[in-house]
Amino acid sequence: MIIKNASYIKGASKYEQCIVSDLVQVAVAGKSNVGKSSFINYLVNDGKLARTSKLPGRTRLINYFLINDGANDEFILADLPGYGFAKVSDAEKLKWAELLEKYLAKEKMLKHVFFLVDIRHDPTRDDVTMYNYLFKNNLPFTIVATKADKISKSQVKNRLRCIANFFKVGESNIIAISSVAKTGKEAISERLDKVLSAHQVAAE
Repeated sequence: MIIKNASYIKGASKYEQCIVSDLVQVAVAGKSNVGKSSFINYLVNDGKLARTSKLPGRTRLINYFLINDGANDEFILADLPGYGFAKVSDAEKLKWAELLEKYLAKEKMLKHVFFLVDIRHDPTRDDVTMYNYLFKNNLPFTIVATKADKISKSQVKNRLRCIANFFKVGESNIIAISSVAKTGKEAISERLDKVLSAHQVAAE
C-alpha cells in the first residue's frame, strides 16, 4: 500500500480516553528503546510525525495517528506505551501495563500488531511476555526486527534465524527493517495491504 498522508489525532493516558471509531486499528508495540517512533516515521514518510528521543520511556500514552485520511485504505495507527523502562516508579509501570492490557484486550477494531524487537539482541523477558500475550489471545501480529543497519548484511539472516528459533516461528514471519538504511518498508506495506483487505472481505 501507499501511505499518502498521516496526522496525529490524540494521546490517551487511560483506557477511557481511547478513540472510539469504526476504522481499522493497527498497533505498534515494543520495549521503550526499540525504535517505535523511528519505525512509524519511516513507514509514513514523515520524520517528525512521532517524537523520537535517545532517552527511552518517552511514549507514555497510546498515541493515535490517522493514515490515508479520506481514502479507501484509511486506518488508525496506534503507538502503544513502550515497556521495560526501568527508570520510572512501580506505580507508573503498573499504570502503563494496565493501559496496554486493556487496549489489547478490549479494542474491537484492532486487527494487527507490529511487535518490534531489536535485531541485535535476543528478546528480553518483557518481549517474551508480550509475545505470549499476543499469541495466547489470538491477536494477529508480525514480528519486526528493528535497527538492521546496526549489524552487517551478512549478520541479518543469522539474527533473524536466532529470533525465529527463540519464538519458535518461521523466519518468514519476521521482517527486518531499518529506517536509516531504508529497508523493509515494502514488506510492511504488503502486510498492511493484507490486513486491510481481510477486514474489507470480512465486512462484506
